[in-house]
Amino acid sequence: MNIEEVRDYCLSLPGVTEDMPYGPDVVVFRIEGKIFMHIGLERGQIAVKHLPEKGIELRERYDAITPAFHMNKTHWSDVEIEGLLPDVLIKTLIEESYALVLNKLPKALKANLTSSWERRSSL
Repeated sequence: MNIEEVRDYCLSLPGVTEDMPYGPDVVVFRIEGKIFMHIGLERGQIAVKHLPEKGIELRERYDAITPAFHMNKTHWSDVEIEGLLPDVLIKTLIEESYALVLNKLPKALKANLTSSWERRSSL
């Protein structure tokens, strides 16, 4: 996947917004104000959230997945997106990061997004 494909995919998820709070080189994707992914525009990589054991497994299996440079390395990994990993894996990592953040939202905020997410997943 390239950066534009990743961006389009993220924005297709229910309730996702984007902004650039750190300057022109990093795009941040959020659900209800909570970050679930970054895109480093210069380095062609994303940072995704995951469970700690999943991060260990991914880093052992793929050279293109490393501890996130500017994030909590236990819960975040940097993923090189251009040509090194299958698109389906990149989409899965984005979806898992999204779901982790979605599941931590208060019930009132989560209810509508969850139903949209479930409808989307069943298509």
